[in-house]
Amino acid sequence: MQTNSDHDDIDVPSWVSVCPGGLWKVQRKKTHGGSQATVSNSGDDAACSSSDCPRLGSLCQVRVRIKANMHEAETLVSEMGNEKLSHQSVTEITAVTAFPRCQDAVLQVPLGDWITLRLGEGQCDITEACVEGMRAGEKTEILISPVENGLDVYAPGEANLPLGATVELKSYTPGKESWEMCPGEKWQWVKSHKEQGGVRFRSGDVWGAADSYSRALKLVITLRVLGKGVEEKAQEAEEQVDTDTGDKTYQHPSANEVKSIKAELHSNMSLCQLKINQPERAKVSAIKATVLEPAVAKAWYRMGQACQMLNELEEARKAFRKLLELQPESPAALKALKDIASKEKDNNAQLGLRLSKMFS
Repeated sequence: MQTNSDHDDIDVPSWVSVCPGGLWKVQRKKTHGGSQATVSNSGDDAACSSSDCPRLGSLCQVRVRIKANMHEAETLVSEMGNEKLSHQSVTEITAVTAFPRCQDAVLQVPLGDWITLRLGEGQCDITEACVEGMRAGEKTEILISPVENGLDVYAPGEANLPLGATVELKSYTPGKESWEMCPGEKWQWVKSHKEQGGVRFRSGDVWGAADSYSRALKLVITLRVLGKGVEEKAQEAEEQVDTDTGDKTYQHPSANEVKSIKAELHSNMSLCQLKINQPERAKVSAIKATVLEPAVAKAWYRMGQACQMLNELEEARKAFRKLLELQPESPAALKALKDIASKEKDNNAQLGLRLSKMFS
């Protein structure tokens, strides 16, 4: 990243975030509110322990502002340094700001206004990724640019790239690290992400759907499955209320439920990867789904599609034949097998032509 000469010695962190249009590289330089000075991320992030920063489920009051160019960015950061944030008590943050994901924008949040995000929901991946490492009262300057071969479309209003922005965190409520959650709490997050992934996919937000499924998978693979007997006791506690805290207990998922949703998530991820032209990854995801649940027809179909895209015709044929075992007379499987036979015939004809030329 090209930086201002005043900042040449600052270690600038970067990561890749997802939006409806594709993948974007985000570069960040953290600045503190009030009279605190600009700091390097390397030391600051180490000092920002999980108890100092928002965690999964935290309600975060944030504001995102766009900058047209880096000169304006420096001016805005300077102005922000003189601004005193009025910290709101975390007990006053009660509702998440509702806004739709937009297909033609990189930054999903309403710009210029204070809004409330629930960390971990993935409403705006770029903003959430910034907030994860911030303390209340901090401001972060970011520069956003498209990842090569990772972007479907450019947003009309954001053609002047890279795009500069600032993210401010006013306050947040307590949250939890994933390892602090009980299995039931994780299970609720997993189901929420899975449902959100389906909504996004149906709306055409394939990258967003893949992000939701990925979030669900990261949580579900950490779930510890209870043994028989222990699981039954956990189910007996379902929907009970802790008389000491007043908190509702969560239903513990069964081993079969965890296995089934893992398979479905991998299968759904495979479909997303096919849509964004990642056949190698789609094949891997489909294989994981079929290993978990061999009777899931959709996973075999997606494995066959991925193998077709990779020109692995024999593997594709096996996948579609397995689909026919599960769904006899499946039109999709029959058509795919016909297409494979036709492709093999063409390949053999081309090979024969090349050999004839070699020995003629």
